[in-house]
Amino acid sequence: MRSSDAQQKTDAFHRLHAGPDPLVLVNAWDAASARIVERAGAMAIGTTSAGMAWSLGYADGERMPVSELIAACERICRVTGVPVSVDIEQGYGDSTQAVGDVASALIGMGAAGINIEDGTRPGTRELASPEVMCERIAAIRKLDARFFINARTDVYFVPWNDPVARFEEALRRAQLYAAAGADGIFVPGMSNLEEIERLAGALSLPVNVYAGYAGAPSADGLARAGARRISLGCGPLQSALGLVDRIAKEAFEHGRFGTMGEGMLSVGEINGLFAATA
Repeated sequence: MRSSDAQQKTDAFHRLHAGPDPLVLVNAWDAASARIVERAGAMAIGTTSAGMAWSLGYADGERMPVSELIAACERICRVTGVPVSVDIEQGYGDSTQAVGDVASALIGMGAAGINIEDGTRPGTRELASPEVMCERIAAIRKLDARFFINARTDVYFVPWNDPVARFEEALRRAQLYAAAGADGIFVPGMSNLEEIERLAGALSLPVNVYAGYAGAPSADGLARAGARRISLGCGPLQSALGLVDRIAKEAFEHGRFGTMGEGMLSVGEINGLFAATA
């Protein structure tokens, strides 16, 4: 059973999708990044499955053991005071029961919601069946009436010859997932503002878009198109790793350390992120 604090955070997370501005998620991959994002003003924390996997030494794509996922999410929930939504990819389980067990563990630790995707069939670039996704959404919905289920479709991540058919398939799957009990729809790869506007206009649920890449439209532009949630996904970690790469090359190739000193946080500031959780 959820604690009153977890219930309040879940209710707040729902409200953030209906506010005057889109919910912007600068996705975190561990406790430190989650606290940095929270300190910067985040109203909620979304995790990045790719970033979490990379930080723990695994490739993306559910190659990280589910125990590692759960442990990392427990740490994030422990140190943050805002709602947390967890990216569970296709669910980290071969059966609906196994996926439900993952969701149950996250509900138990106080997470406000999840992001779950249909993805592709193993070893192919063919989209997985939407019926499997619908079954998993329905099962998770039975666990908790308010747990926020953000249903992602990967329609825009597989090859299409017909862009009209691609959009229609994304819409069809979104409607199926809404009927199964989803609270939000996520279509990463859909970057055309006109398409986003058409999708948002055709759905009653809040639409989530991905902006974790160079040249992404502004939050204002995405909001005008109807987006209610904007995720940066693994983009922040990609950028952070790019910085580490530049620091290392400067040190090894030039014997200088200036890049490292630009904008670095002090030890005191970082320790202060966790003062309340010591």
